[in-house]
Amino acid sequence: MCQAVIVTHGSQYKGKTTSLPGRRRNQSPQPHLFLPCLSLWNGPACQEALSPLVLGLPAPWRTQVAQAVVAVAVRPWQQHSLQRMPQALERPEGCWAWVVLLACLVTHGLTLGFPTCIGIFFTDLQHEFQASNSETSWFPSIQIAVLHAGGPLCSILVGCFGCRPTMMLGGVLACLGMVASSFCGTLGQLYVTAGFITGLGMCFSFQASITVLGFYFTRRRALANALASMGVSLGIMLWPLLSGYLLEDLGWRGTFLIFGGVFLHCCVCGAIVRPVATSMAPETKEGSPPPSKTPAPSCLAACGRAIQRHLAFDILWHNVVYRMYTLGVMWMIVGFPLPHVFLVPYAIRHGVDEHRAALLMSIIGFCNIFLRPMAGLAAGRRDFADHRKYLFSLAALLNGLTNLVCTVSADFRVLVGYCLVYSVSMSGIGALLFQVLMDTVPMDQFSRALGLFTILESISILVSPPLAGFFLDISDNNFSYVFYMSSFFLISSALFMGGSFCALQKKERQGRQAEGERTITEAALEQALNVEGTDASEKRLYTEIMYVTSL
Repeated sequence: MCQAVIVTHGSQYKGKTTSLPGRRRNQSPQPHLFLPCLSLWNGPACQEALSPLVLGLPAPWRTQVAQAVVAVAVRPWQQHSLQRMPQALERPEGCWAWVVLLACLVTHGLTLGFPTCIGIFFTDLQHEFQASNSETSWFPSIQIAVLHAGGPLCSILVGCFGCRPTMMLGGVLACLGMVASSFCGTLGQLYVTAGFITGLGMCFSFQASITVLGFYFTRRRALANALASMGVSLGIMLWPLLSGYLLEDLGWRGTFLIFGGVFLHCCVCGAIVRPVATSMAPETKEGSPPPSKTPAPSCLAACGRAIQRHLAFDILWHNVVYRMYTLGVMWMIVGFPLPHVFLVPYAIRHGVDEHRAALLMSIIGFCNIFLRPMAGLAAGRRDFADHRKYLFSLAALLNGLTNLVCTVSADFRVLVGYCLVYSVSMSGIGALLFQVLMDTVPMDQFSRALGLFTILESISILVSPPLAGFFLDISDNNFSYVFYMSSFFLISSALFMGGSFCALQKKERQGRQAEGERTITEAALEQALNVEGTDASEKRLYTEIMYVTSL
């Protein structure tokens, strides 16, 4: 393409170019030179076109010609850089919010749904490493515990770097952990790779996705959380099917290697999360404050303040309802995850085919796809606001009673019925667990209460599977003791929480009644004093009162 360049001479416009025709504003006519060339790239054609003309120019003009050629050559890159403006922030409740909701749904399925398929590998890992039930149980125990306990660390990362980098970092960590676990030679290495590293990565992705939903949705936040929780049910349904299919063809090492690639989808979901505009005004940075004369706090004091900021020990001490609920959930969690880990080995040991045994967990996940959102929407109604904690205790009681079915029979049809009833109570526990926690503490303290709640919950998760494995080892692999143990902790915790809530509510009702009676007594006494005072003032200031009322 042929292009002509006007090169001007003068100190004010030195090195500047313009296209034909025309002149710059406020510029007097100057001698100009038309330099046609086929291309402004550094090619032979351009050099041949420019060399005979440039060599005949004076030295100052040669410099201007060179600057003009360079300016025109880099103009496309300058226009491209101008087009790369910073993207506008996404609007809450906008169209992209639903894309983010889909990404969070997938993230929930990849992270929270994965631990339910670990039971499929339990027997293979036990045979591979020649380990006992208790030793093998530490692998899912560590992974699920880290998944729940890493919440405060994830909140720090989100505050420093944002939700998108935290979600992508979680996907990378989960991938690295699963890939490294496929090369493990000892069970201890499996604890570190697939247990700690993968669990921490899943925690980062899951917690960051929960946080970003709160920014993208304001009016429809309850609906968004209910829809995102469907991802957990989809993960519970699909992970066991995928695990059983890959385990038969590739073994557990090849399956873990493929799972590492699957977890990289958390990075894709994190990349979808764009920055969103919030209603909070940015902090204005004024001048640096004057240096304080007080000495800098020690490292121990700084750690104490950080723990106090992220963990609500003061709420645990002063809020009786929060304390009772936290203790009850800690006791309940010791028995709640046991069917997820030991149901498939229990079915396989009693002659059920591996594919049909894996199908049992998929049945639970499929039922939760429909039951969990329904339970969440029902729990969000104002009619049940005062009864949520009792409904949660009832769901825990039903879950514990359901586990007793497995101690009676291991027939596949009986286990299918067990999974159907278990799904109802499990969906109720999953929908009400954090909703009841919101009812026990003020919302401005919820993040701190949630951090302490998840850490204490992770302690119970860490203890639960190894304790059940210990009972299996001392009972010669009698799985009935596992389900007895699960039922005991669930039923006892349900009775404890229900009784505590009733006692606290009765005490609160009596306190309100006594306060009401005291208020009535004080009001009657004050009214009597006012009447006496009014009579006395009327006797003393009768003329003044008549004068005021006449106005």
